[in-house]
Amino acid sequence: MTTQSFLLLAVFLLVLLAAAWPVGLLLARVADGRSIPGLGWLGAVEKLLYRAAGVSGDAAKQGMGWKSYAMALLVFNTLGALFVYAVQRLQAWLPLNPQGLGNVSPDSSFNTAVSFVANTNWQGYGGEQTMSYLSQMLALAPQNFLSAATGIAVAFALIRGFAARSAESIGNFWRDLTRITLYVLLPLSFVYAVFLVGQGTIQNFSPYKEVPLVEVVKYAEPKAGPDGQPLKDAAGQPVMEDKVATSQLIAMGPVASQEAIKMLGTNGGGFFNANSAHPYENPTALSNFSQMLAIFLIPAGLCFAFGHLVGDRRQGWAVLAAMTIMFVVAAAGIMAAEQQAHPALQAMGIDQSAGALQSGGNMEGKETRFGIAASGLFAAVTTAASCGAVNSFHDSYTPLGGMVPTLLMQLGEVVFGGVGSGLYGMLVFAIMAVFIAGLMIGRTPEYLGKKIQVYEMKMTSIAILVTPTLVLVGTAIAVMTDLGKAGVANPGAHGFTEILYAFSSAANNNGSAFAGLSANTPFYNTMLAIAMWFGRFAMIVPVLAIAGSLAGKQRLQANAGTMPTHGLMFVFLLVAVVLLVGVLNFVPALALGPVIEHLQLYK
Repeated sequence: MTTQSFLLLAVFLLVLLAAAWPVGLLLARVADGRSIPGLGWLGAVEKLLYRAAGVSGDAAKQGMGWKSYAMALLVFNTLGALFVYAVQRLQAWLPLNPQGLGNVSPDSSFNTAVSFVANTNWQGYGGEQTMSYLSQMLALAPQNFLSAATGIAVAFALIRGFAARSAESIGNFWRDLTRITLYVLLPLSFVYAVFLVGQGTIQNFSPYKEVPLVEVVKYAEPKAGPDGQPLKDAAGQPVMEDKVATSQLIAMGPVASQEAIKMLGTNGGGFFNANSAHPYENPTALSNFSQMLAIFLIPAGLCFAFGHLVGDRRQGWAVLAAMTIMFVVAAAGIMAAEQQAHPALQAMGIDQSAGALQSGGNMEGKETRFGIAASGLFAAVTTAASCGAVNSFHDSYTPLGGMVPTLLMQLGEVVFGGVGSGLYGMLVFAIMAVFIAGLMIGRTPEYLGKKIQVYEMKMTSIAILVTPTLVLVGTAIAVMTDLGKAGVANPGAHGFTEILYAFSSAANNNGSAFAGLSANTPFYNTMLAIAMWFGRFAMIVPVLAIAGSLAGKQRLQANAGTMPTHGLMFVFLLVAVVLLVGVLNFVPALALGPVIEHLQLYK
């Protein structure tokens, strides 16, 4: 790693820590139902929303058991998916469609609806060429808020399970959803959207603008016949015709408003196909730095909120420390791998300090305005969190540089992770860690004063095994069928990695991709949607079951035999469990993809 990379990583973590602390205090107040300083006027809006829903403020405060909480969550998100699907299918006849974009195909609409509801934002389409302004604002942007609020609500429910003293309730889903959206996501998104506009991110309803090119571009393309198919000569080759481009169509739209919640909610769906590599989404080096901070802001803040809510701030610091250790190693690994020149260039005797290689490394697929260090850090941030935003082309990374983002997702998106999902995923691993420690010393495992027994371990096992099963089974089906192999543009180990990355991204609700895979087909739209739905909700339900079980237990006082869960020993035990489970699940698959591809560089 270069000095620039070390400094960038250090500054990023320091600023994140300073910003996440007050956000953690805000989240703790929201979870406890307390008033929010400076936002008291939103209390009237909150009451109005309850009244509009036909419930009184007292009814909204009534707690739910875990089954009722889970049912409300599943019904709400199912209805959300149906709404997003309907808007896409009716898009051509709805307003705010200045480009006259047509209805989205059924399989793509299904995939996108599931994707945005599951906080994945996998996009098999080009945003500016597929979605109207209304679809972006009415269907996609609201789900960015609601899916993020759902994840935070589940984290709140699990924290209450640890903090409660023999209670039946884990909170009220509708109240949690309302308060998280109203007091956290909306205010932060508004402030951040204004900042992005100041940086140059666009926000308008203008039709797309056709502008003249500074230089005329000449090119050739296959000539089409009357049937629309390319004409071929006697030798079977396409008949080419010369073209001249004198202008370019520049996409417009309400971008900043969606960009803000895309990052803060760890959603990742770009308004434009190029996502955060597009200058209208990510205009400057400062906006790029702020987007990385926005992705980690709430996940890091939730660690502090966790410590506040369970009455021991050291517990939050321990979880945050475990996340940070794994993140620093991963970010350093990506940046170091990308700063290495290709062995073929070294074999040709090219001086890495000369010309285009003066920065050293692999600039393919990266924005020159960000460079290798900022691009590598962004890749680590977006795959450590369940955020599919990208500012560079992951498919062009070196084999090892591309393996680290893949592995970060395969660990279960718990290295900071998505809003809510990162914390509750890490707490599931913490339960596994204290269970293993209990077996080693011959004691009934405890975590935060709650005994971890058979039921909790069954639910923990289900939650941990759901995503590896979806990833590995989905990848196996894709590589064994013609429909799955048809989307692979790069045969061999890299093509396998593209498929593995896609299912790792979908099942772990990330949304980024190795874009060499043509995934906008009925096969991949359906398979990835299944992986996204069950990767999200087949994990949430066991987590809520754990919360309900823990809430009903007495909270025991610590004694001489209690294992401390706030010290360095527990931090390293937690890191070891996360890595052990993640690596053992995926070592064979990684060996078939990026590891083989890396070795092939030196053949």
